[in-house]
Amino acid sequence: MPTYDYRCRDCDATFEITRPIGDGSPVCCPGCGGETKRVFTPVGVVFKGSGFHNTDYRASGDGAASSTVSAPACPSAGSEGCASCPAASGDKP
Repeated sequence: MPTYDYRCRDCDATFEITRPIGDGSPVCCPGCGGETKRVFTPVGVVFKGSGFHNTDYRASGDGAASSTVSAPACPSAGSEGCASCPAASGDKP
């Protein structure tokens, strides 16, 4: 059974009640017995990986998740680069 959050309109207390989904009976505050209102709270959802709408229905149409990452420009370099950049020393990442 799901858990629902309620807030009392009289004493402003917030509490949780586990009830069946189809139960529409009114809920009274356990502290003062006053009228309550159901509180809706957002659910934290994080979509990771492929298989979601933005990767499955993108403009290219192939459905495979791919990304192109370019190396950031060196802010202190001229045309020759700087000593701290891997590209300047010839090292490959």
